[in-house]
Amino acid sequence: MSAELQDGIDRIIGQWAVERPELDASPMGVVARVHRAADLLDIGLRPPFAAEGLSHGDFDVLASLRRAGAPYRLSATGLSATMVVTSGAVTKRVDRLVAAGLVSRSVAEHDGRGRLIELTPLGLEVTDRLVARHWANEERLLAGLTVAERDQLAGLLRKLLVSLE
Repeated sequence: MSAELQDGIDRIIGQWAVERPELDASPMGVVARVHRAADLLDIGLRPPFAAEGLSHGDFDVLASLRRAGAPYRLSATGLSATMVVTSGAVTKRVDRLVAAGLVSRSVAEHDGRGRLIELTPLGLEVTDRLVARHWANEERLLAGLTVAERDQLAGLLRKLLVSLE
């Protein structure tokens, strides 16, 4: 392996090979890199959202509603399932977005206890603007990989996630 393709994880694995040669530290080569990449991607994804006064979680709510299609509305339970987060996390995010005028909350017609969350016209405008900036930012973050490498990595990560889920 050339020195230019080595990272901090290689150094750590090398140290363990010296200190505990009887153990196989090779899984760290995948797990630690996925974890480190996730941390760096999280940091890199924040600026477009922050420029709008939003968090990545806030954008997740907006994007989930936008993906639902017109009228860009989901039940609180449906929103929670789409985002794969707890209902408590959804409530906090929705409260912030209601205060910002980006979503509205209403009572479901068929169930007075149920709540519907819907993008406001401003929310739709902000979401559409942010989606374009978000994807451009993702493109920037992945610039170190070719399209073929991205496809290969996406396939491998999909396989890993299916096995973990």
